Amino acid sequence: MSVYIAPLRDMEFIFNDVLQVQNSEIPGYQDLDNEFLKSILNEAGKICSDILFPLNHVGDKEGCYLENGIVRTPEGFKEAFNKIREDGWTTIDCDTEYGGQGLPYILGTAIGEMMASSNMAFGMYHGLTHGAYSAIHTHGTDQQKSKYLPKLVTCEWTGTMNLTEPQCGTDLGLIRTKAEPQSDGTYKITGQKIFISAGDHDLSENIIHLVLAKIPGAPEGIKGISMFIVPKILVEEDGSLGERNKLSVGKLEDKMGIHGNSTCVMNYDGATGFLIGDEHKGMRAMFTMMNEARLGVGLQGYSQAEVAFQNATAYSKDRLQGRNFLGKSNKEGPADPIIVHPDIRRSLMDQKSFVEGARAFTFWGAQLIDATSRSDDQSANGLISLLTPVVKGFLTDKGFEMTVQAQQIFGGHGYIEEWGMSQYVRDARIAMIYEGANGIQALDLVGRKLPQDNGKYILEFFALIAKFLKENGSQGENFQSDFLGPLSKAMSDLQSAGEYFLKNGQKNPLNVLAGSNDFMHLFGHVCLGYMWARMAKSALKCLSLDTDDAAFYETKLKTGRYYMLRHLPATSLHLARIRSGSECVMALEPDGF
Repeated sequence: MSVYIAPLRDMEFIFNDVLQVQNSEIPGYQDLDNEFLKSILNEAGKICSDILFPLNHVGDKEGCYLENGIVRTPEGFKEAFNKIREDGWTTIDCDTEYGGQGLPYILGTAIGEMMASSNMAFGMYHGLTHGAYSAIHTHGTDQQKSKYLPKLVTCEWTGTMNLTEPQCGTDLGLIRTKAEPQSDGTYKITGQKIFISAGDHDLSENIIHLVLAKIPGAPEGIKGISMFIVPKILVEEDGSLGERNKLSVGKLEDKMGIHGNSTCVMNYDGATGFLIGDEHKGMRAMFTMMNEARLGVGLQGYSQAEVAFQNATAYSKDRLQGRNFLGKSNKEGPADPIIVHPDIRRSLMDQKSFVEGARAFTFWGAQLIDATSRSDDQSANGLISLLTPVVKGFLTDKGFEMTVQAQQIFGGHGYIEEWGMSQYVRDARIAMIYEGANGIQALDLVGRKLPQDNGKYILEFFALIAKFLKENGSQGENFQSDFLGPLSKAMSDLQSAGEYFLKNGQKNPLNVLAGSNDFMHLFGHVCLGYMWARMAKSALKCLSLDTDDAAFYETKLKTGRYYMLRHLPATSLHLARIRSGSECVMALEPDGF
């Protein structure tokens, strides 16, 4: 039987001891006192464990189906969605002007992790709505905000992103969907979109689609893209629902995973749309959704690793196979639990050290987003822009890898559906693909984010790590050898990779592009190394206070030491690959494959 227990203690440690949210100058963070945080996280954890997690296997087994033009969600989803909505969980970090609670984004991130771990497919219905809310909140007119946002905040209406078409995914400049201007200021939207998550369902009264399309005569490529609000059911001036818009579900996609979420082909046949933002500036609005979504997808990557790890740990303590090489651990039984074996322990430590590092990294990213939106901190904005492809690409690559490791611990049982492990692998796989495939994230990182503002933000990141190393040099010999030393070496590898790109990129840009994936992973390891060093520093401080929770902090230090000694050295491998350049990568002609 699968299990999920919300990792509340670890979240509280990151909030209170590592990020020290109560001491932050970010507006609203002073409200995140320990008792308030504990209360909110506890309640969210209960709902995710007791309501959403039991529906995870149901959603995977039943999937969605199309009935008379309407998508039906799995049994229990509608009741659970109503519960989540009515209890206000969808309103946590939304603007109070439109019915939100106005709490920091970082708190919504923590709740989002629990929802994703307990039922990733279910959580997407709300997550996509939040993205649509953010785009309209940032780029919509006052009339559009008052018309759509209150219902999106409460999820009485839900939202989607409509980008991809059969002939284009990454290269959105190739889209063919048209937006014909009408005399009343509206547009007629005609075209087909594919891979639309939550494109139709029975969970809400209305669905607000945000659709990318081109107005006739628009500039070529992405400079000619506009964004439109296209409601499933048109909304009257008084806010009531009117006629069904001219759009329909062409089919439901038959997918590898996330079966509980409806992935649709959407057909627009002269549907009424409303321009959001300026003509031909749709990419600006799209990136508001995409940047938020990419942090959320990175979160999905490690959230699946978290729930898979929990189940692998429980199984490894129960499954009896073989004997401990150091002597029997289970003297009364026929064999010892497999957790005594070093290779099983290695795998579990891989998973644990990744998940806890990834959580801290993601929460730090959410804090940077709060600093940007609540304090207009442009340095934080530049830093999270730089880190977003790392969060999305590295955490989903490694998150998938960790779900496979968790499945492997079950042996043959991991391959059998009744144990539930294959679902975590299948669900995690999509996170590497959607919201910009990870190869594109790597190209975005080296092609756009590194040189942004003449490399200002990567230089600020280097300075941030250098400052941490300098300020903590007197923490103690063990801290220096176990944490600062490995971090310093990894940081040197990252800087060397950047220098290689500067030196060789102008001569041959392929040298940069061929090393992009390795650079993203190298950068990701440095980020997790930095977070582990920060967590270790916090754990040591807590231990010095003679705490009653010493076991937690000792475990944290041992887990962090494992990551620094076993995983952070991978930066040297990635650097060596980067320095090999593009020649060996591009050596074969296409016919040679």
